[in-house]
This record gives sequence, structure tokens and C-alpha cells, in this order.
Amino acid sequence: MSASVKSESDTMLCCASCGIAGGGDIILKKCDDCDLVKYCSIICQKEHGPKHKKECKKRMAELYDEILFKQPKSSCFGDCPICCLPLPIDPKKSILMSCCSKRICGGCDIANKKREIEGKLQQKCPFCRKAMPFTDEEFNKRLMKRIEANDPVAMCYMGGKRCDEGDYESAFEYWSKAAALGDVEAHFHLSILYDNGQGVEKDEKKELHHAEQAAISGHPMARHNLGCLEKEKGRVDRAVKHYIIAAKLGYDGSLENVKEFYKAGQASKEDFAAALRGHQAAVDATKSPMRDEAANRKIRMAAMLPI
Repeated sequence: MSASVKSESDTMLCCASCGIAGGGDIILKKCDDCDLVKYCSIICQKEHGPKHKKECKKRMAELYDEILFKQPKSSCFGDCPICCLPLPIDPKKSILMSCCSKRICGGCDIANKKREIEGKLQQKCPFCRKAMPFTDEEFNKRLMKRIEANDPVAMCYMGGKRCDEGDYESAFEYWSKAAALGDVEAHFHLSILYDNGQGVEKDEKKELHHAEQAAISGHPMARHNLGCLEKEKGRVDRAVKHYIIAAKLGYDGSLENVKEFYKAGQASKEDFAAALRGHQAAVDATKSPMRDEAANRKIRMAAMLPI
């Protein structure tokens, strides 16, 4: 810590502007943006502002980095509500239920279908038990009901459908509403739109904002993209931090990048080992026999082999 920061830290028991000590009727309040100094009044805060501005800005950046580079406990995708195992970060390995907006892992979907076929039962959602839709029209109708109820997951999914259709403006509207309601995936998609200039004008600041919001909440792809942005700017230390966090969430691309940085001598052996262990743990946590069966079924179906 610099001498100037230390001197300001020493003033935490007294007003940084006039020097009056706190206590009794004198109530000191922290700076609105940092935790370095306190003031006895708004007047003192305004008077001291120009002197404190530089250190305040530096400390704000430090505090934000503490939040930005904190390792999430798990990815933003959460757990399958049926088997309670972490959902894979690959969206193709899970299914969204339009009736309740719950995302079910492929393993539980296969297990539920097998049970229904063997018992000659009606096909129902494994979570809310509503009858499954048999047409795209019915699926979309249920999805719109969820959207009308301000369901951010349904909004985000519909944004994806509109994006696939090339309607980027509608996708932007759905994702903006979903992001405002706290949907992490929507923040990630918005960062991509701002990066590509699809449906909106290119905006690096907004791209970074949405990518950081998604990354902080545990979105591995958004975290990986932040690492790429830092790499492009030549800030290797920050790039490595982002890649390690994403690797520990199970993202393969980030692990490969940490490996390349390690080979180039830009990442330590300890960093690479930690990323490798964290990645393996994250991947193993998403595995189950039924999920393996679901994956094998998809492979056989793609190869047009008997299931």
C-alpha cells in the first residue's frame, strides 16, 4: 500500500478534511465510492474531493477487481431440479421446459421418457408434471405465457430464437428485459450483440459491462471472452486470471489458453495445475450414468445407428 493510501487510512477516525474526531454528536460517514476516508459533513467531503479524487478512483478500481476476479462457487447455470447435479455448461446437453421454464439435464429427460414409454404413460414435464407440448406452436404459446408473467428465463430463450431467425432487434429487446430482471445468460448475449453490432451500434463499453456482469455471476463463456479482451490489450496477468476462473468452471477453451500461457512462460506451473484440477472437478461434477446414456444416444442418432 502506498504512503498516500496509508495516510488517508489513518484518518478513518477523524474527518479527512477538517480533522475533527468522530464520537459523541460527531458522526463520520465514509466516502461514497471508497473505504479510505471519512467525513463529518457534505461540505467537508466536497472541499476534500479534489485532493482525494485520484486515490479514490484507484481504490474504486481495486474494490471492483476484488469482485470481478472472485472465483464463483459454481457456474450460473445452476443444478438440474430433478437429479440436483450441476447442469453442463453446454446448453445442448439440457432441455428447457416451456411450461415452467425449468432446464432439465439430458439424463433426467431420457430417464423420464424411458419411464413413460415402459409404463405407457402420458408424456409430462419431469418437474411440474404438465403434459408436454407436441407442436412448436404449443411450445411457443406456453413460452409466451411465461414471458407475459415476466419470466426472465423464458425471455432469454425467446431472445435466442429471434437471434437465430436473424431478428437481432427483437432479440435485443428480449435480452434487455431479461437482463434487467437478473438473467445472467441475457447479459452474455447482450455483450455479443454490442461486440458484433447486431441490432445495436457497436459499443465496447456496453459490451464490457454486460460481459463483466455475466462473468461475475459465473458465466464461463463471458469470463473467457473477458480473458480474450485482456489478451488483445496485452494485459496478460489479467487475461490469465480470467482464463483460470473460466477453466475452473469447466470451460475447455480457457483451460487450453492457460496451457498455452504456461508453455510460453506467462503463467506459473501452480496456476496451470490449479486450473487443471478445477476444470476436472467441474466436469466430473456434471457427470452421471444417465447423462452419459443421453450423450451416447445423441451420437448414435446423429450417425443414424440403432439406439
